[in-house]
Amino acid sequence: MSDTKLALAKREVAGKKVKNLREQGLIPSVVFGEGEPVLTQSVYNETEKAVREAGYHSPIDLTIDGKAQMALVKNVDMDPIKRTIRNIEFQAINANEVVEATTPIKVVNFESSDASKAHLVLSIVLEEIDVKAKPADLPEDIEVDASKLATTEDGLTIADIVLPKGVEFADKELDKELPIANVYDPAEEAAEREAQAEADKAADEAKAAEDAAAAAAPAEEKAE
Repeated sequence: MSDTKLALAKREVAGKKVKNLREQGLIPSVVFGEGEPVLTQSVYNETEKAVREAGYHSPIDLTIDGKAQMALVKNVDMDPIKRTIRNIEFQAINANEVVEATTPIKVVNFESSDASKAHLVLSIVLEEIDVKAKPADLPEDIEVDASKLATTEDGLTIADIVLPKGVEFADKELDKELPIANVYDPAEEAAEREAQAEADKAADEAKAAEDAAAAAAPAEEKAE
């Protein structure tokens, strides 16, 4: 059983007519399973809260016209301007089957590392990872320990992930050297950017002087 619950009602409205549902404060959705997809709808505020809590990694206990169904959020269609939810796709799941979910990666303990004490900064490269497990075993996030990072030569990769019991990577051929986070020196990068800017400025000035000399040469030759 999930901690997140949401009541859905079956709907007959489809296509362009779902606009009327949104105007009534409802969100159209679809629940995919073994049979035909089920067209559903739900109250906006309750739905937004449930989706925010569950994300793409935690199961939701749905009730569809009173009938219980566990599901994962598979896709959320957002309005690009209003940033409101326009439509949701749910994937029906069974408590005893292994399912795939996209799980956030959470880097922890960087503040206690030598890198942090040296005023270095951690840059996150990979924010989520696909895993598979039974619904009850799906983690809210995957923690990666950064306490041993010390220099800009250090970083975190997939190999540094310790998966919880019952959880596997969805991709069995996942590159273990795929970076999760890198360490960099902000002062050093700022100095490099400044040096590059000065070099670009000098190059531009040299090019301008060269162009001016080339433009003046014909006039001098004509005067002779």
